[in-house]
Amino acid sequence: MKRVKYLNNRDLLAQIHASKNTYCSYVGDEDSQYDLIVPNLKKLNASAIAQARKAKAKRLTQVAWEEAKAAGLKKIKLSDYTVSPRKIEKTDLVFRVMMFDHIPMDDERKKNKKTVADHHAKINFPPFQHYRLDKKGKPQCVGKSHWVGGMENGNFSCDHGKITNSLALMFMKLCERYGTRSNWRGYTYNDEMQSQALMQLSQIGLQFDESKSENPFAYYTAAITNSFTRILNIEKKNQAIRDDLLEVNNMMPSFTRQNENDANSPAYKKRMKTVHGDVMQVNKTGIAKLNKVLKKKGKIDSKDFETVNSKKVDMTNHQPIVKKRW
Repeated sequence: MKRVKYLNNRDLLAQIHASKNTYCSYVGDEDSQYDLIVPNLKKLNASAIAQARKAKAKRLTQVAWEEAKAAGLKKIKLSDYTVSPRKIEKTDLVFRVMMFDHIPMDDERKKNKKTVADHHAKINFPPFQHYRLDKKGKPQCVGKSHWVGGMENGNFSCDHGKITNSLALMFMKLCERYGTRSNWRGYTYNDEMQSQALMQLSQIGLQFDESKSENPFAYYTAAITNSFTRILNIEKKNQAIRDDLLEVNNMMPSFTRQNENDANSPAYKKRMKTVHGDVMQVNKTGIAKLNKVLKKKGKIDSKDFETVNSKKVDMTNHQPIVKKRW
């Protein structure tokens, strides 16, 4: 049976796009699929049209090949279903323009405004509009994000949509898989870490901007890592407070605190100064001779160092390793 990859950037991008469409309104269903993302309307030039044609031709070619494969055809080639960009009319292209023009103003939301988004109402992902070019080359709006109704008689709304079930399952799979990594699976509060990460993904999952990156997997993994680390730091602070209370009441603290106390004791520091004995410095030639002696005798004595011109290293100012206390 062929192995199925449940988590990859292609499927994630498709589900993110489908989830964002639930918050959008379009003139037609075909207007929901964009061919190119541009930062503003001024970028709708000849170069953008050429890039959009290539992108749409590539997407149509992939769709035609997958449909033929699903129909049961064998020995099919992707080149047999190639769509030429020259055959695509510019009126069939859809451009996603990143803009805040249809988002209501809200100057009281933030005191110190640093970006354009700070002047508008709070939304769950970067807003955009979809445009098509007419026969004269003028852009016509065919879709808006965070919108309900027609392009002219509709209204703003940011709470009528939802993420798809497939994307929610992907979030759960990401958190579950990340929690089984070797550096996290040993903690007793691993379930709490996964729950915090899942809640974080549900909040920022749609904030991924396709115009800046095509790697949502890395974006989500970074968010999960931060959530896991946040819970770890909180638990360590709570453990430190609990150990302080136990020590104040003359009770035995945790093993972690006991090890820290042992490492910070004067006896431990004194023992660490001489734990390795005399430290000798030998060049490469001397190391090769000592290896030959070790193979013959099975051990190395202090007399053997005298034959290779070794130097004794002064360790009086050596600082022993001390574990950091959280």
